[in-house]
Amino acid sequence: MDRQNLLDAATAASAKAYAPYSRFHVGAALAFADGSVVTGANVENASYGLALCAETVAVAKAMADGTRGGLVAVAVLGGAAGEGGVAVPGPGAVTPCGRCRQVLNELAQLGGTDPVVWSLSADGVLEMKLSELLPMAFGPANLGVTGG
Repeated sequence: MDRQNLLDAATAASAKAYAPYSRFHVGAALAFADGSVVTGANVENASYGLALCAETVAVAKAMADGTRGGLVAVAVLGGAAGEGGVAVPGPGAVTPCGRCRQVLNELAQLGGTDPVVWSLSADGVLEMKLSELLPMAFGPANLGVTGG
């Protein structure tokens, strides 16, 4: 999976967002070493604290399907809903929030990977490793758990 294809998958996923309150659509796409891609979109709730981020939805889908590790890349974009509900990225890149960084880290550590994270903005693509976004992360390895 190359960067553009993964960003395209995240963009398509953003159209499936349920964001009636913020109207801010986010799409995420996760690429795995076996070539599979899992996408997610944000899901808001009238009780705001119960909202789910796109990255968390994608990780939950992957884990529910039995995927434990092998995460090699993540693509994320967010913005106001445009035509067809697709997010229109603004000037600043939307990176995974703190909670999503932790959730992504859990999946990555289970496979011993440090995935690249691509965040699309109107200005281009921000590229960072997950370990740069979440330095000194706590995860399964801290509890003596490897693999899954």
